[in-house]
Amino acid sequence: MIRLKNEKEIAGIRESARLLSRTLAELKKLVAEGIATRELDAFTKSYIESHGGKPWFLGYQNYPASLCVSINNEVIHGIPGPRRLRGGDIVSLDVGVNLNGYFSDAALTLPVGRISRQREALLAVTRQCLALAVEQAVPGNRVSDISRAVFEHAVSHSCGVVRDYCGHGVGFSPHEDPQIPNYVGAGPNPRLKEGMVLAIEPMINAGTGDVELLKDGWTVITADGSDSAHFEHTVAVLGDRMEILTSID
Repeated sequence: MIRLKNEKEIAGIRESARLLSRTLAELKKLVAEGIATRELDAFTKSYIESHGGKPWFLGYQNYPASLCVSINNEVIHGIPGPRRLRGGDIVSLDVGVNLNGYFSDAALTLPVGRISRQREALLAVTRQCLALAVEQAVPGNRVSDISRAVFEHAVSHSCGVVRDYCGHGVGFSPHEDPQIPNYVGAGPNPRLKEGMVLAIEPMINAGTGDVELLKDGWTVITADGSDSAHFEHTVAVLGDRMEILTSID
């Protein structure tokens, strides 16, 4: 069931998203060669809690951290630990905030120092996929309009689209209906209505879209070892437009 939000509730989600955006902005300053991924996680927990929120990833379905850190061929849900970033890596940071019972979700992929042209191109394509997708999140369109925007742009640049994971509704809880695939399939295709709040998140691979799950039960990697990038916004569908609630730039 899709849960529509009223103006007051969207205002609460907007505040949650603002805290999330500030968290990502501070995390970006810390991303550098040599930093351990668990240091990024510790900062995330401390920053969100010190500003009155909760990192909702922590403990969600027993996830052990406040932040997902996915490096190079890791697609999503990388668990922070002792691993240190190296120059030339690309690293995806995925964060969720619960502020006064309102949930927001966002992600971005960053270069660590100077990266290859191939990795620069992958980040650019994935960021463009997100931009094109959120443009479609307006009243009267359907979920498939969002999905098609992602898929067609990625494929036109010879990139693979991850099908096993998708975007989702958000706001009252971490994951709500509807699901937002990054490809057009045969599943539910609801029309977008005022009051929907969506987490739109292209996951794009430099190779095929096929993925595998590691033995830790969380980390998703590309099946062919190619690089992957991930960008995500929380977006509200308003009366005559959409509003991007998170900032990743």
